[in-house]
Amino acid sequence: MSHVVGVDLGGTKTAAARVAPDGTLGEIVSAPTPALRGGQAVLDVVADLVRRVGGDDTVGLGVGTAGVVDATVGRIISATDTFSDWVGTDVAGGLRQRLSWSDRPIEVINDVDAHALGEQWLGAARDHGSVLMVAVGTGVGGAVVLDGRLWTGAHHVAGEIGHVPTPGAEGLYCACGRPGHLEAVAAGPAIERMYGVDGVDGRAIMARAEAGEEKALAVVERAASSLGRAIAGLVTVLDPACVVIGGGVALAGDVWWGPLRRTIRDELVPILADIPVLPAAAGPSAAILGAAKRALDSVAAHPHQRSLT
Repeated sequence: MSHVVGVDLGGTKTAAARVAPDGTLGEIVSAPTPALRGGQAVLDVVADLVRRVGGDDTVGLGVGTAGVVDATVGRIISATDTFSDWVGTDVAGGLRQRLSWSDRPIEVINDVDAHALGEQWLGAARDHGSVLMVAVGTGVGGAVVLDGRLWTGAHHVAGEIGHVPTPGAEGLYCACGRPGHLEAVAAGPAIERMYGVDGVDGRAIMARAEAGEEKALAVVERAASSLGRAIAGLVTVLDPACVVIGGGVALAGDVWWGPLRRTIRDELVPILADIPVLPAAAGPSAAILGAAKRALDSVAAHPHQRSLT
């Protein structure tokens, strides 16, 4: 049976797998991402992984990657300094050349966008037509799926909740270099910075909060409540069917989820207050699945190219 290949291109690791039209996932292969060696070295690694898992029956490729992506052409238009010379990289064109593909679609989207599509296809949002996806880890990212379709906005940054100006973050600098954004108070490094004890990481802070330590509780509740207010604002504007939250910080227990959900509920008008706020459920392969779904949809939309059989 024909399949597509999905790729999750991260700052430290790149993973790929073949994905069937029903979402069945093949073996996942991975390699370190040479992020500091430039875009061309990164594309060499991606192409090698695609060759390892793909074959003659591969009909398309989907890539979920770090950075802001112009998905209409598959080009990186903005990125952090985690990657050297990543901005301007023609991901789709570079992979097409390396793979010698002329009749198979290559779709390139942001990694959180890919995560959102994976959750909407086979994860926590599979029974919902629209979803606000929020990923909380080293940073805070977001994505929006409306009526089953990814919505990236006029400048390809729709859903980027981490850069929403947030009360309580005044004077705190976000990774983008500007003060007052949500990421500066809600991301994992922000929690560690606010706790302020060298050698105590986010996981230990969460454990201390679960054990009732007042300082840890205050830090965790501040981060969760700030995130909750920002989510409530986007829910009010977008009115999605559900909110799905993933990322490393979201692995915390009720000490974080409790104030997060309470804040969302308390900030929303009554008609919205019962919106489901769900933990991500598609697992570590969510971005691979979402990138693959994007490729599958592209194959279906272009019957003159290779078709699924």
